Amino acid sequence: MTRLAHYVTHHRRIVIGVWIALTAFGAFSAGQLADRWLEEFSNPGASGYEADQRAVAKLGNGELFPYVIALRADEDVTKVPGVEEAIEKTAAANPGSRVSSFFNTGDDVYISDDRKVTFANLYAAGQITLEPVDLAPTKQALAASLPEGVDGYVTGIDALYAESSETADGGEPVSVLVEATIGGLGALVILLFTFGTLPAIAMPLLIAIASILNTFSLIWALTYVTDVSVVVQFLVALVGLGVAIDYALLMIFRFREELRHGADRDTAIVETMRHGGRSVIVSGSTVAVGLLSMIIVPVPFIRSIGIGGVLIPAVSVLAAITLLPALLYTLGPRINSVRVLPRRLVEGSDDPEKGFWNRWAHLVVRRPLPVAAAGLAIVAALLFYGVQLNAGDVQAKDLPGGGPAHEGAQVLRDAGITDGAHKPFQVVVEGAATPEQLERVASRLDETEGIAGAAAPPTARADGLALVEAFSTTDGSSRETKTTITRLKEDVAPAAESELAGAQVTVAGLPTSEGEFIDAVYRNFPFVLLFVVLLTYVLLMRAFKSVLLPLKAVLLNLVSLGAAYGIIVFIFQKGHGAEEIWNVPATDSIIVWIPL
Repeated sequence: MTRLAHYVTHHRRIVIGVWIALTAFGAFSAGQLADRWLEEFSNPGASGYEADQRAVAKLGNGELFPYVIALRADEDVTKVPGVEEAIEKTAAANPGSRVSSFFNTGDDVYISDDRKVTFANLYAAGQITLEPVDLAPTKQALAASLPEGVDGYVTGIDALYAESSETADGGEPVSVLVEATIGGLGALVILLFTFGTLPAIAMPLLIAIASILNTFSLIWALTYVTDVSVVVQFLVALVGLGVAIDYALLMIFRFREELRHGADRDTAIVETMRHGGRSVIVSGSTVAVGLLSMIIVPVPFIRSIGIGGVLIPAVSVLAAITLLPALLYTLGPRINSVRVLPRRLVEGSDDPEKGFWNRWAHLVVRRPLPVAAAGLAIVAALLFYGVQLNAGDVQAKDLPGGGPAHEGAQVLRDAGITDGAHKPFQVVVEGAATPEQLERVASRLDETEGIAGAAAPPTARADGLALVEAFSTTDGSSRETKTTITRLKEDVAPAAESELAGAQVTVAGLPTSEGEFIDAVYRNFPFVLLFVVLLTYVLLMRAFKSVLLPLKAVLLNLVSLGAAYGIIVFIFQKGHGAEEIWNVPATDSIIVWIPL
């Protein structure tokens, strides 16, 4: 590190110039990535996913969440003239779509008990991406075709998502750039109260910008070698912002401390690199190991996140041990100039040895057992909740916001129609099956615990493949529905196959695909943790030249991970505080990728 410190300071103008040029190119690269991301969330080998893909290939639709058309009248809605035509015209606004409803199945599962509310599921053509679905033509077609006295709503997961992600003024959903900017502003406030001087505040943000943009350059090149998930852009922007600032803080604190103790610029940089630089490399290595561990998960887009994610800490470390020392040497004592907050407000005392952290350290040393007991009690409580983590996708009831889509979803709930309407099962029947046989499959599903009803829409048949649509009694992403999936796969599908003599029956649809994805991810989660623990232990053992210190670090890391899960579960899954603070009720589950 000493040789690197001397090299960087002696060639600081070249180092800074190269980083400026590369960062400018990074800004260009970030703009080129829009058409290079992998926007596919496949789970090859999973029976439900594969059956869904075969159905989409033959029917030409069904990959997107269904648009749920909710209709309400003051009388029997199925007998109001023009209701069926309104559904047909709404479907016509979506070329290549299909519809399942009371009117083409005759099944009461699509209507409320009082017959005043009905819904139709419209399956549009297209693929799932992170781009918002354009629902305007569908909404306009429904509004233009509604008969008098009937209220109509376009709801469903996509419509609810669109309303929940809109900005307060009704604009477009915020982009990753806006999210990174918000994160940067939050970091700016923290840095302001951490350093109090303008150069010290600006330095971590400059390192973060350089790290993020140069990572985008490497990812742009990587997309020509392998697929990289679109999710990586969020990792780069948000994780990159965090680790780059973290590493810069470590280096700047050490540099300022050396200057405070009377060291000249050369000595201060060398000592900073010898101690802070080494810590940055060790920390970056452990972060990289954590991200790389995702290649163990047998899901292509998550593996691509692992491969692409490794670049984030690597570039951040490189910037922290090359660009940052060059900038610090150039500034020298001026790192403490242009003070924007008084020193006493920032440090609490003119003498840093009398600050809060010094007093806290002495308290811990004087009272180790009581402090440890208090810490263990807090951690134990959080771990109690952490082990209750229920990974799942978002449920319709948990999507915040307001508007016609939310009103439509509430109309269905008030009428006693299950939230399972938003994420129905699709039982894929492949082979020679008559309409009567399909109806018998639907009847078998009707009798299954956890299923509110099922129907065999004539619009969902093509080339020897047919779908039977079934709705769970709870949201398709709920914990209860997971049990229903198992029941359908192990009992209902085999029994239906034996009746159909030669036809293949596969339980598919959104709830099944989500369940299979969760299983693929978390079935391998223990191996991911083992991979991280072992590699981290080896890295730390080499860095610390000790056997026990790395063991303690790894154990504390696992405990802190469990405690973090506990906080998420306590606030969001259990709803303690989420509703009071953010008006979000208990979610019953945590989005599947968050624990990763």
